[in-house]
Amino acid sequence: MKHLVFFNNILMINKALTAFILLLLAASSFGQSGIIKGRIFNASGNQPVAFANVVITGTNTYALSDTAGYYEISGVNPGYYRLSALAVGFENAETEEFHVTNARVTYVDITMVEKPTELDQVVVKATAFKRAEESPVSLKSIGIAEIERSPGANRDISKVIQALPGVASGLSYRNDLIVRGGGPSENRFLVDGIEIPNLNHFGTQGASGGSVGIINSDFLREADLFTGAFPANRGNVLSSVLEMKLIDGNPDKMSYRAALGASEVAASASGPLGERTTLLVSARRSYLQLLFNALGLPFLPTFNDYTVKVKTRFNLKNELTLLSIGSLDKSVLNTTLEDPDEEQQYILSYLPEYDQWTYAIGAVYRHYRDRSYDTWVLSRNMLHNESRKYENNDENGNLTLNYVSREIENKVRYENNARLGEYKIISGAGAEFAKYTNNTFQRVFIPRADDTLTSIDYNSYLDFFKYNAFFQVSKSFFADKLTLSAGLRADGASYSDETNNLLRQLSPRASFSYALSSKMSLNANVGRYFQLPSYTTLGYRDFAGNLVNKANDIRYIRSDHLVAGVEFRRNTNARLSVEGFIKWYDHYPFSVNDSVSIASKGANYGTYGDEPATPNSSGRAYGAEVYYRDKVLDLVNVILSYTLVRSEFEDKDGRLIPSAWDNRHILNLSAAAGLKRNWNVGMRWRFVGGAPYTPYDYNRSSLIEAWDARGQGYLDFSRYNTERFGNFHQLDIRIDKEYFFKKWSLDVYVDVQNVYNFQSKETGILLQQRDTNGTPLVDPEDPTRYALKSITTKSGTVLPTLGIVVEF
Repeated sequence: MKHLVFFNNILMINKALTAFILLLLAASSFGQSGIIKGRIFNASGNQPVAFANVVITGTNTYALSDTAGYYEISGVNPGYYRLSALAVGFENAETEEFHVTNARVTYVDITMVEKPTELDQVVVKATAFKRAEESPVSLKSIGIAEIERSPGANRDISKVIQALPGVASGLSYRNDLIVRGGGPSENRFLVDGIEIPNLNHFGTQGASGGSVGIINSDFLREADLFTGAFPANRGNVLSSVLEMKLIDGNPDKMSYRAALGASEVAASASGPLGERTTLLVSARRSYLQLLFNALGLPFLPTFNDYTVKVKTRFNLKNELTLLSIGSLDKSVLNTTLEDPDEEQQYILSYLPEYDQWTYAIGAVYRHYRDRSYDTWVLSRNMLHNESRKYENNDENGNLTLNYVSREIENKVRYENNARLGEYKIISGAGAEFAKYTNNTFQRVFIPRADDTLTSIDYNSYLDFFKYNAFFQVSKSFFADKLTLSAGLRADGASYSDETNNLLRQLSPRASFSYALSSKMSLNANVGRYFQLPSYTTLGYRDFAGNLVNKANDIRYIRSDHLVAGVEFRRNTNARLSVEGFIKWYDHYPFSVNDSVSIASKGANYGTYGDEPATPNSSGRAYGAEVYYRDKVLDLVNVILSYTLVRSEFEDKDGRLIPSAWDNRHILNLSAAAGLKRNWNVGMRWRFVGGAPYTPYDYNRSSLIEAWDARGQGYLDFSRYNTERFGNFHQLDIRIDKEYFFKKWSLDVYVDVQNVYNFQSKETGILLQQRDTNGTPLVDPEDPTRYALKSITTKSGTVLPTLGIVVEF
């Protein structure tokens, strides 16, 4: 019945939107063309590239750049395009995908790499697929069309990247980034070169997961995901680096955009602030609390976020970018539910209420020299996280959880990118001041031999410095057939004697790429990477205020990577790659209370890593990936990715056992086509092998003191990850229709997730047995225990969404 109410509300919203769309159509007349403008410049010194030929890829439409490097192409039909640029003395270049509309001028700047002409060199054509000398493997790029129109992703970059090889999707209602068998705490995120602490709303402190992404896709230009072969200027990472680049503001006039999606409403603006300065600004607010209340869910989340970007080009040699991204999230319990069923009662009994806000703010100053450029990055990011829980949700009753924590990072980084002759050199250094506070009160039942109820009650204050230096050099040989790259990075932190010496965290890395022909290449990378454990682990204290894990000699986690593969490019739009990988882990924190590696934790809401640990855990992840991308019949863009992965960590006896990320098989198939009259259709089917899980400890869970402390069952870590979920698969479809008018445009889309209503098996839950009055029953044979029962649960439902995007 609750689901019928939910879908009735969806239908009412859809009818209202349809009426609104028809009203707009009736009041407007159609327009049909857009304009592309931009500048072409040398990558190393920002000098203009004159008389370059700029072509709309796949067409005969072109323009020539003038002596200042500027070009203009007019009369372009609205849609998604790429540009190819050709100039004497430069490598051919192809841009990321971009969207042309008549509502505004589309600005696309093109970077070209200078290269002297050599005899007998391998001819490399401009291609849509990005390649870097430092990372010839394990780098995939996503353009704006995939981000905007990925079926089932709802314009959320956190979900879009789940279609890439090596990336597993976790629970359907979370955005955990799980890459090549590594945990969700092993990733780093950057926007225009500024690091942000978490990619998601309702983020798990100490990890990367959450429910909804905080990045507004209206501003995204492209995203690069490194799943290995990390450049030396990217550190404190073990599994992936996601680098997102935003568009610049419109330099001609103000333009506006409004969007209504599956869970939020968004508004944004773009325009000039002066002759040399542009502005981007956006805000979003969710209406999830309305939908969740209509569905009868026992919790009501609300999220808000903003993005502001200001860019000033002082002259050809100097530019400054100011950027800030922030979020404000709140989740309260729906205690006004009438006659909640047993599952709703269960959720209400253990789930706390959350308040969380984050922000990142920074400045990026870039100065161009003749053959190089300097980049200075100054930034600050902060996370504030609160959660609280009262027994029986009675604020006048016993407090079972009160958690308030903050993480603050102040960073400065300098980089120099140079092309000296045939050498590409990246060098630089960085420093950071970190501060962590934590006020925790929690009633806990420690799973030890005596099974005692106790309270964790401590205040923690921690601050220390981090520092790093890096260098990487790349060069091509034998007329560009062979490309080699070698880098070295060193990281340190003043946290302890185990972390303060840069030489203990030396991270060498090397890449190799050999062109067998203009279409096929062999590629490989080997590297050592380090990451500091989460602040929740570093700042954990005992009752006496001692830093427990510092005394346990906690240190940087180390991971050694080896990746090798082959790549075949049939043409500029077709790519087939096969890669094998292996990662060895060492010094991972090992939970003292649970006797398991915390590498398998971090996929739940709340916090991760705030427990006593020792640096004794080792593990490995290995497998292979296949990635195929092509445009079939010049109409349908097809992407296929398959990953075979195993992830294992040592237990307390030193035996390798599957981690929580041991999905084994991951398959994604997507197809999209642009049809006549501005229709676009797309589908995505994904398959994820069942992950391991740990069953409940019924004996410990049934103890009254234990149950009352947390309101849910306890896992049996003596049977850690001995069970496995069933396989998960889901089909999502999306249909877009765009309307273009004289001065504005309208995009209407229908997105349906889980079309055939697949329902995946979950762990099941333990519930208290209750009498007719709702009072928990005590075990008649043991008055110290509740009478519990186990029920099987499943997740998954058909989820339709109608959305609109208006631009003017």
